[in-house]
Amino acid sequence: MTSHEESPALRGRRAERDELHRVLARATSGHSEVLVVRGEAGVGKTALLEDLVEQADGFTIVRATGVESEVELAYAVIQQLCTPFLAGIPRLPEPQQQALGTALGSRSGTPPDRFLVGLAVLGLFAEAAETTPLLCVLDDAQWIDTASALTLTFVARRLAAERIAMVFALRDGLDVQQAGDPFDDLPALLVGGLADADAAALLDAVVAGQLDQRVRSRIIAEARGNPLALLELPRDMDAAELALGITSVSRGPLSSRLERGFTRRLDGLPAATRQLMLIAAAEPIGDVTLLWRAATRLGIPEDAAIPAQDAGMFELGAQVRFRHPLMRSAVYRAASETDRRRAHEVLAEAMIGDADADCLAWHRAEAVAGLDDRVAGELEIAAVRAQARGGWAAAAAFLTRSMELTADPGLRARRALATANARLQAGAADAARSMLAVATAGPLSDLDGARAELLGAQISFVSTRGRDAPALLLKAAKRFEPLDAAVARETYLDAFTAALFAGRLAGGGAALDDVARSIVDAHWSDTGRRLPSACELLLEGLATVVVHGYALGVPMLRDALAAIRSDQLDDDDALRWLWPASRAARAVGDDAAWLELTERHVTVARRTGALAVLPIALSERFSVELFTGDLDAALALAAEADAVAGATGNGMSPHVAFLRAAWRGNETEARALIDASSKDVSARGEGLFLMGTEWTSAVFLNSLGRYDEAVAMAEHAAEHPFELGLSTWVYPELVEAAARSNQPERAVVALDHLAEIARASGTDWSLGVLARCRALLSADDVAESLYQEAIDRLGRTRIRVASARAHLVYGEWLRRIGRRMDARTHLRVAHEFFAEVGMEGFAERTRRELSATGETVRARSVDTSNELTAQEALIARLAAEGRSNPEIGAQLFISPRTVEWHLGRVFTKLGVASRKALRAALAPTAPGLGGL
Repeated sequence: MTSHEESPALRGRRAERDELHRVLARATSGHSEVLVVRGEAGVGKTALLEDLVEQADGFTIVRATGVESEVELAYAVIQQLCTPFLAGIPRLPEPQQQALGTALGSRSGTPPDRFLVGLAVLGLFAEAAETTPLLCVLDDAQWIDTASALTLTFVARRLAAERIAMVFALRDGLDVQQAGDPFDDLPALLVGGLADADAAALLDAVVAGQLDQRVRSRIIAEARGNPLALLELPRDMDAAELALGITSVSRGPLSSRLERGFTRRLDGLPAATRQLMLIAAAEPIGDVTLLWRAATRLGIPEDAAIPAQDAGMFELGAQVRFRHPLMRSAVYRAASETDRRRAHEVLAEAMIGDADADCLAWHRAEAVAGLDDRVAGELEIAAVRAQARGGWAAAAAFLTRSMELTADPGLRARRALATANARLQAGAADAARSMLAVATAGPLSDLDGARAELLGAQISFVSTRGRDAPALLLKAAKRFEPLDAAVARETYLDAFTAALFAGRLAGGGAALDDVARSIVDAHWSDTGRRLPSACELLLEGLATVVVHGYALGVPMLRDALAAIRSDQLDDDDALRWLWPASRAARAVGDDAAWLELTERHVTVARRTGALAVLPIALSERFSVELFTGDLDAALALAAEADAVAGATGNGMSPHVAFLRAAWRGNETEARALIDASSKDVSARGEGLFLMGTEWTSAVFLNSLGRYDEAVAMAEHAAEHPFELGLSTWVYPELVEAAARSNQPERAVVALDHLAEIARASGTDWSLGVLARCRALLSADDVAESLYQEAIDRLGRTRIRVASARAHLVYGEWLRRIGRRMDARTHLRVAHEFFAEVGMEGFAERTRRELSATGETVRARSVDTSNELTAQEALIARLAAEGRSNPEIGAQLFISPRTVEWHLGRVFTKLGVASRKALRAALAPTAPGLGGL
């Protein structure tokens, strides 16, 4: 059948069929396609999917159908879809093998990151599509388990060139996903009602005999073009109603009318048939063997299914399938409470083997009329199993029912607390907040009360990101002090970090200095596990810097950084502590520690698949690469951070994009980013972004020689000196701007702060920057030795931007005192560096100075006709480093085939034909560009 032939079963659906057939054509040609078919119940979505499957000649087809149920079985649909491809699991990268194996229950381990599970499914699908195109069809997607829904939408967003078509059918108008609609941002095809002429033709085709014209018009009007309504409404009318129109106009939503019609049709079936259908409706998997084992316990004969099958109400094939989901719900709701409990009871009795343990616990719970501590305990164990597979939504469902069946008030409150945590982990912050209220209303121990406060703070942080979280975390940390020292320190660190993010916008008496003072004054208990001593010392050092200044705090931070660099922290501690350690390293000017710790942080986050942490680690490493002068590496990290944000849906702070724009001297883009982001950032309470943009703006204005504006911007930033790690960078900008605008008095305090930091740290980076700043404010008879000291010290560091800026200001000073030849030497060094690393503002400032010495510097012209996109540049870089396509795909959350497709575009743009030639094409050609 071609896409233009009319199908009697799909009357009036030519446009929808054409759109679906285009999905197949695109996949056949090597371009993946995704489409969500949306519409109300009965509008014909399933019929369109069936037609699509019939048209998919030459495709490998995998399909599943969601089933409405109060119980979630984590990754149940992923299990169905991946079963044909399980032989490919050993060819996946090990972290993906482990994640998928744990999710499916074939391996044990910590709960898997759902994005690693998604990447594993993408890998299996992509490998299968290498042989023949793959069509993945999912009907009633609104009812699949949350873990499977999030995994499949992750896969859908990462498709590009894999010859894969994914089509989901989703009923509109239902709020069935706790964490929202995960399909919301995917391309959609809205299926509406049939046109009146097509609706009339369909009605005439299914009604035998003469139909009263008034009835005909009323059915067409009431059905609103819904094919199921056109098929089912006439079934609920007797012959007199159809022929004479003797009926009243029905009221209520169409879906309710249809369900009531299905319920009336049940009344005509034998009691044994209704019993069998009730058991089938209560069983969420559609297991025919289990259905008959349970039916046998009630003495239901094998021929009981025949009347329902003859009536087209349900069928028993490989699985139990109802005529329509509304029929399933009608069967379940029409039964009495006693009959429903009995159905669940016989299903529980019919369960065999550990594989049914979760369903067994659920059916036993649904069979209970009152409270039952034994069944509640079984549900709690089922929740632990779900958590181990990463099925937090399923765990929340088990825990909710467990709490409802619990008699003891204290145990009930503890289970409510566990439920709230599971709901938060499942992404349902509002539901978590509601359940936390239930928990805190009951009797909790001191330790559980502290956990409840911590969970409330975490819910706040997830919801608002900044403003309220520091105060809540601080309160929770104080409560943990006498109960668990390790948890208290970790919570204090979270409060410190949240206050750092909130900055000047932190509310509730929990600014950074409030949190730091609480840490300094804390009294630690001896209970709980011990943190590595290096982490304890780091927390104390951070707080001491804020409370007592750099002179007292920096020695502690130096010792902590040395210990962290020599200790091999476990992965959990590394993910938690390496970011503040990196911030401490740059705050004290320890470039070696900054480079090492940021690299470790990115490595651990990548290896463990900690995708919530990875963007933060990449952002800090991005700053490292910028300041060491490797723009290519910095842009690669920014592109990877964008890939993570795109894969996870967690937006990155706009600071990286802003810094990248300002770095390249693009004032228009930088200002647009600030204007677009400031309102949202302020609303979320992310003061760190405000501080970052102020500092970056000061750098940018200094690069353009707009020193009066730079002074004002830097002074404003310096008013918040304990937004740690940035304040050490703001002071040099303030000194340079004040010196160049002939306002040296405005730089005195900043210079004193720099001197305090440099004396305490004693590093070449901090002492070199101090010497450069002192030279800017010194008389000519002492300035030269300070400039030379700055160049000497900074030349021994990896912070090449600081070194180039020392050459620039020294060259400017030499030109001003009339030593033009000497000035050219230093200005050339600076200009070459700024030009090569793309610091266009500083490059132009240096070019003007060189011109003033009498040297002509031609502006560079850049051919951008074959410029690589950010993603292409990153893939090219990784390939040149020797990474395989699967390794690159794993890092960027795309399939190896998509990597190959991008590399083909890279080869064309660069005019190369091999990876060896690619390596040569990307090799650095000037100082300041890091090697591959």
